[in-house]
This record gives sequence, structure tokens and C-alpha cells, in this order.
Amino acid sequence: MALQCGIVGLPNVGKSTLFNCLSNAKAQSANFPFCTIEPNVGVITVPDDRLNTLVDMCKPKSVVPATVEIVDIAGLVKGASKGEGLGNKFLANIRETDAIIHVLRCFDDDNITHVDGTVDPVRDKEIIDYELLIKDLETVESRMARTQKQAQTGGDKVAKMQYEVLSRYYEALKEGKAARTVEFDTIDEQKFARDLFLLTNKPVLYVCNVDDASAATGNAYVDAVRAAIAEENAQLLVVAAQTEAEIAELDTYEDRQMFLQEIGLEESGVARLIRSAYSLLDLQTYFTAGPDEVRAWTFLRGSKAPKCAGIIHTDFEKGFIRAEVIKYDDYVTLGSEAAVRQAGKMNIEGKEYVVQDGDIMHFLFNV
Repeated sequence: MALQCGIVGLPNVGKSTLFNCLSNAKAQSANFPFCTIEPNVGVITVPDDRLNTLVDMCKPKSVVPATVEIVDIAGLVKGASKGEGLGNKFLANIRETDAIIHVLRCFDDDNITHVDGTVDPVRDKEIIDYELLIKDLETVESRMARTQKQAQTGGDKVAKMQYEVLSRYYEALKEGKAARTVEFDTIDEQKFARDLFLLTNKPVLYVCNVDDASAATGNAYVDAVRAAIAEENAQLLVVAAQTEAEIAELDTYEDRQMFLQEIGLEESGVARLIRSAYSLLDLQTYFTAGPDEVRAWTFLRGSKAPKCAGIIHTDFEKGFIRAEVIKYDDYVTLGSEAAVRQAGKMNIEGKEYVVQDGDIMHFLFNV
């Protein structure tokens, strides 16, 4: 699927270092602002122990994991909403992404210049929040001006609904609250709200970039960020980007695990970040499994069987008849598809079946 997470943050907070850990596409990393000018896109493999288990069981000829796209976007400074620095490019690039990974500097290092002179992740967060809020406010005000007359004098019910949505966004944004803090009840309201493509309505994962010593426990900077986002409906993850870069240079899995254990971690921050990005995009995974191929297929949470079949091929969706569904736990417990069938654990599902994360699927279709 073509959904993307954009990595954003002020200059020199560790965005490009983190991106380099995530992807084989190497962004330039240097100790000065704007070294990442064009957005770098990396297609990242999603770590999934379930896929590894299925591979061990099926011994397939090929394996295809799930992936997620990560975009490294140029650093932002104050005044971006008015075109300062690379503001216009930043805002255009972030508008094209589906979710935001906001990297915050939560470490002290006199050798790495901070664009504002001191380390204060909450202030840094507020700088970017302000620029996005200002841009969203411009969008909402412009739409309100076009919609107000129809809503108030024309008897247009759709225009009235749209104006009410815009008004609620306007009030929230004027108070310095992100659009994602506003919730709507009806499907029509929710659809119109999504179609506005407001920057502060995108789901956000705050990544606190810490030093080696704070990788497992966090620090006072992280605590401050956690308090600042308590009412934001956003996620938080602690990662030591420079440490992750050192881990990525190690040759073997065993060496990497030993390094992680030494700093008190069971799993790399990169692996946790990729899974968090996948979840942030509201993505889930179903599998196809057999001797030829074991493959993880990415779908949007809540998708029904025909839509998921269409991910494999459009003909599968057009001619969908039914789906044979095996629950992952049943497959692993019983040991094979044949054993699952014999035990009566294979479910036959129709067009209204909502596919669940981890389902092992086989689609029947006729075109």
C-alpha cells in the first residue's frame, strides 16, 4: 500500500540519523540545518515474528514481508508557515504523508548545535505545532468564508454540516489545539473532516531521541514531553538514534542482541519504531502461506474480505466468491493447513467478513 509516514523535526534533532537506521536509502547527515532538502523515501520491512514462524513451518521457496514507507523531510524552523527557511517545501511534503513521526531532541551534547541554542523538546514540539496550526487555521478560515453564506441563508443542509465542522476546528485551532483533538459523531462529518487534509489531523508518534544511558529508562526531557502530550491522543516512543546507528553496523544478529542487552533493551528501537509506524497508519497484516511462498499482505484495519482479496489482484475482488480463513494460532498449534481442515478449524467467510490481523487467507473467485 502507498501509505507513508513522514519523519519531521527541527534541524539537528537526529531525524536523518534515525532514517538511516530505518532504511538502506542513506540521507545526508551533517551538523547544520537543512542538510536534508529533498524528502528521502525508504521502504522498510516490518518485523513480524508470525511471518518467521510460518516460514519455519512451510519452508517456502520465497518470502515476502510487509513493508511501510518512511519519508525523511527537511528540518523546519520558526516562520515556516510564512515560507521561512524551507517552510513551503516542508509543509507541502508533510501534507502528502498519512502520518507523522515527530522526532524530538532529548539529549545533551555540546558538539551538536541546537538551532535555538538550548535543549528543550517541549519548546521544539511547540514550534512545529504552531507552524502546522497556523497553516491549518488558514485552510479552515478560507473554507469557512466560502461556506458561510450557503450555510446561513441558502438552506443547504450539507453546507450547514460543513460549516459546523469547520467552526469546531476553528475554535480548537484558535485555542492552540490540534485538529485531531476534535471528534465528530456522524459519518458525513467524519468524511468531510478527513477530506480537509488538515496537517494537525494526521496521527502522530513522538519519538524522543535520547542518549545511550537513557535508552531503556528515558530521562527528564522524556517525562516533560509525555506530560505535554497527555491530552493529544498521540503516541510516544523512546529511541537512542546514535546507539541504533551503532547497532546497525554490527554484522550478526547475535552481536546486535548482545549490544541491546548491555544497554538494558530486549529489542531495538528501530524495530519498535517500524511497528509503531505501521500501527500509526492503521495498517494490519494477513498472510498467505504454502510451499511456494509465505507472504504478509498489508491492509487497512476494518477492511472486508473482497477488499483484502483485491490487494493480491483486482480480479480477486471483482470475482470474489468466498474466503477460507485460518486463525494464526490454530495454524501454529495444529501444524499445517491439512491438519486445520481435518480439525474443522477452517472458516468459510463471505463478502461481509472483516479480516482480522494475523488471518491466514485463501480466496476463491470467478471472473
